[in-house]
Amino acid sequence: MEKSIEIFTLLTGVLYVILEIRQKNLMWVLGIFTSLASMWMFFHNGMYASFCLQVYYLVTAFIGLWQWRRDRGNLSSGQQESDFIFLRRLTLKVALVSALLAIAGTFALSWAMDRLHAVGLLDENPMSLLDASIASVSMVATWWLVRSYLEQWWLWIVANLLTIVLCCIGQMWWMAGLYVAYVAASVIGLRYWKRNGTYF
Repeated sequence: MEKSIEIFTLLTGVLYVILEIRQKNLMWVLGIFTSLASMWMFFHNGMYASFCLQVYYLVTAFIGLWQWRRDRGNLSSGQQESDFIFLRRLTLKVALVSALLAIAGTFALSWAMDRLHAVGLLDENPMSLLDASIASVSMVATWWLVRSYLEQWWLWIVANLLTIVLCCIGQMWWMAGLYVAYVAASVIGLRYWKRNGTYF
């Protein structure tokens, strides 16, 4: 069953990124199912920060669906029918606050997992710092995606590369394959949004 869920997550995850690159709202709906499958995989393998990240993805999928529908509704009909990508400018304030939250989140998550293991509520996770850093960077990247910041792609490249390392250590080869595809898609997405994006 675990292998089937990994393969399902791989297939839906690749489709999710394709829809993300094209900035299609269906991406958020598919993200709900991908998150649920990933939640099961990461929890089953003791990667609790990544499990919590998938819960966060599940919540932001609903927020993102609402936000993108509203943003696209503010565009002209011609823009809605084209490959037009709507972008917001990332301010220095948002970037600095996001960096601080990612750093603080990494250490807070790692500390929390270590404490929960110490009292016997979680299995030992020797990769807690790596697991926590991926979760924190990905949380920021997801929020930037909801807000349509071009720079979210750079965060995804970093987070996906780190997740490949995590999955290989845990011998989750299908999941590692998914994140290799995510890295490639993130590079394509960055280029596509640069070429077709318009700030509003």
